[in-house]
Amino acid sequence: MSFSASADDYDYHLPAANIAQSPAVERSAAKLFVDQGAGVEPRHLTMANVPDLLGPGDVVVLNDTKVLPARLRVRRPTGGAAEILLLEPVADGRWQALVRPSKKIAPGTRIEVAAGFAVVVGARIDGGRRLVELEAEGSVEAALEAAGELPLPPYITETVADMSRYQTVYATHPGSVAAPTAGLHLTDQILAEIEERGAQIARVQLTVGLDTFRPLGDGLLDEHQMHSEAYRVPQKTWDLVESADRVVAVGTTVVRSLESAAARGALEGRTDLFIRPPYDFVVVDAMLTNFHLPKSTLLVMIEAFVGTRWRDIYDTAIVENYRMLSFGDGMFLSRKE
Repeated sequence: MSFSASADDYDYHLPAANIAQSPAVERSAAKLFVDQGAGVEPRHLTMANVPDLLGPGDVVVLNDTKVLPARLRVRRPTGGAAEILLLEPVADGRWQALVRPSKKIAPGTRIEVAAGFAVVVGARIDGGRRLVELEAEGSVEAALEAAGELPLPPYITETVADMSRYQTVYATHPGSVAAPTAGLHLTDQILAEIEERGAQIARVQLTVGLDTFRPLGDGLLDEHQMHSEAYRVPQKTWDLVESADRVVAVGTTVVRSLESAAARGALEGRTDLFIRPPYDFVVVDAMLTNFHLPKSTLLVMIEAFVGTRWRDIYDTAIVENYRMLSFGDGMFLSRKE
């Protein structure tokens, strides 16, 4: 597809009944759609079968960022309800945030969140964001753990009984406002079995921001602005992927981290890489990922990876009652030749 493609080229009918409102009872019980290429029948497995797809020479790369409890439900000084969603830290201890209702909160407004924890709402910046300053008697991370909530995507409308299910079992580095959801299915046992098969496991960090999931606009792909996100690829990880027979990325955030490192010639920094057709993948050979929203940049990446057969994959998955999006089932995709 040429660069004249638009958001409508990445639309599909997603029935509400297929949007997972809660995780599978067991992480490993989620279904796994294994794409075997154009004209070949897919395999329908479960996440427990992931180790069976891997072996010596494979390097499986995880994004071990941890979701912050970054949603703060507060009361304005006037008594009205408000919400502050922290996006990422910037210079001088300030954060970028979404503030609602932004128009009713003047710059300089100080909002008490809890005892010993307050937010000062500052200037308006691009994309409807605000700069905010956090005032905490102890560490900011401890204050957020005590007073904040994990920011679930808006399409999850039901109460989630166990919010730890919105973290991967290997989450280590706090900073993301959304989970690298492909890894939600993996367990310590699955990871151990992957290594028993002879594959190696490596890690990166990409602090997932809202822009990863921001929908495409109504214009052409050329007009879509990707905001940057921080990434880091440890030298040990890079050495492993360079010597691998096959690099398997767990999630689109890992794909973006590894391909950004290759494209920029830097193992850490910020990336605004928009992976879209035609794209020449340099590092990633296979991908374990979830099913994505219509008209999303993530779906554009999937087409760059497997071609237009993504439509057949999604159509089949919906007919087979796969559960979609963050808490849904997954796919194992091999890059088109």
